[in-house]
Amino acid sequence: MFSKSRVNETGATQDASSDKGKEKAPEAMNTKPSSDYSPSSSSTPKAKPPASVLSSDLNIKGNVKTSGDIQIEGMIEGDIRAHLLTVGEGATVKGECMADDVIVNGRIIGRVRGLKVRLTATARVEGDIIHKTIAIESGAHFEGSVQRQEDPLSTGGPAKSMPKPADAKPA
Repeated sequence: MFSKSRVNETGATQDASSDKGKEKAPEAMNTKPSSDYSPSSSSTPKAKPPASVLSSDLNIKGNVKTSGDIQIEGMIEGDIRAHLLTVGEGATVKGECMADDVIVNGRIIGRVRGLKVRLTATARVEGDIIHKTIAIESGAHFEGSVQRQEDPLSTGGPAKSMPKPADAKPA
């Protein structure tokens, strides 16, 4: 069934295919440099910067605003705006905290606004919480009111919508 001639024919076919591969190799080299530029440009937007950390020995008097993530370990007297805000166990914030996600492990004296708000067992909050979703762990201390809104990050939205129906009735 098997003979040397067939093995040789297969070898000849492989040689012919390798010759074709050699002819195509320069073309492949011409396309590779152009593809080298696209991965570097596509990997740049995917990289997310790490959270900014304000250490425990840092005291800030003033507002803090970022479009990224921030972790507070020190003391801040002022308003904070961020994408993800984490208040550490030893941290104290006196002011309004507004972020898409708020995780409170420490103390906040002031209003908290967030799409997702989480008070851990070590949290101490004195102020109102306006949220879309909230989680309060057992052991957390909270003094204030809790209000659910579809868009808690918008300021003044509910205040404007409530008087309109009242204005419509007397008119």
